[in-house]
Amino acid sequence: MGRLPLLDVRGLGKQFVRRRFWRTPTVTRAVEDVSFDVREGESFGLVGESGSGKTTTARCILRLTRPTTGDVRFDGESIYSMSRPRLRTLRRAMQPVFQDPYSSLDPRRTVGQSVAEPLVVHQIGTPQSRRARVAELLDLVGLDPAHDGRRPDELSGGQRQRIALARALALGPKLLVLDEPVSALDASVAAQIVNLLLRLRADLNLAMLFITHDLRLIRHLTTRVAVMRAGRIVESATTAALFATPRHPYTYELLSAAGLHDGRTPAPDPGQDGSNHGADDDRVLPLREVDPAHWARV
Repeated sequence: MGRLPLLDVRGLGKQFVRRRFWRTPTVTRAVEDVSFDVREGESFGLVGESGSGKTTTARCILRLTRPTTGDVRFDGESIYSMSRPRLRTLRRAMQPVFQDPYSSLDPRRTVGQSVAEPLVVHQIGTPQSRRARVAELLDLVGLDPAHDGRRPDELSGGQRQRIALARALALGPKLLVLDEPVSALDASVAAQIVNLLLRLRADLNLAMLFITHDLRLIRHLTTRVAVMRAGRIVESATTAALFATPRHPYTYELLSAAGLHDGRTPAPDPGQDGSNHGADDDRVLPLREVDPAHWARV
């Protein structure tokens, strides 16, 4: 108890400014005041529709985009104040898995070269020990080590995503940041990858941050979840509580549209004046605790 979270996101904000000749610059607030944490070995979901800001949040966490405001701390240390040597250590401990396995692998490299690439970049091991590590990783994600000589265009989508996972695991990370990890796969293959992720989390005690629009994936894979709309978190709770008793109207609408609400819980109050609860209301209303460990902007 009292131990710091592995990943701590506090007050994160990101604005994009578009400057055009002879016109007033336009400011887009992609992310506003986003806060959440992920504990060691935990599976956390960040869910929202396209344009909700979830991918921008992920890019800030991975230090691929610098936020305008706020901070991201990993193992108690701000990732934006890290020295280059410390940043290299961070890269080993926090690894991304991207949406499209077709574009995330270099078509010129063999499977073995792709999986070994992080080991080469970080100068870990000898060529012989790297080959042994590649075989171990391929077996870990359910692939025959004989695949190491093949190229991505010889593999199916599911096999490529397994390769992407093997590469992400090569350095023994503490946290995987998975951005829509199965959305490019058909349903049967996606189910196989979901089962693989469940096994990897249990076997390796991995923390996982899922960035997705897929509520079914969130329900199956996560223990806690935050819902984003228009750049802000509008509700956050344990996965079980959020699916059983959504407290924000937007969450209720998402669950109902996906056929994931049983209808036994009434729709949340849309507002004192009876109007729909819109994104402008979320900018005014604070995120408050409506039930134990259940927060919503209502």
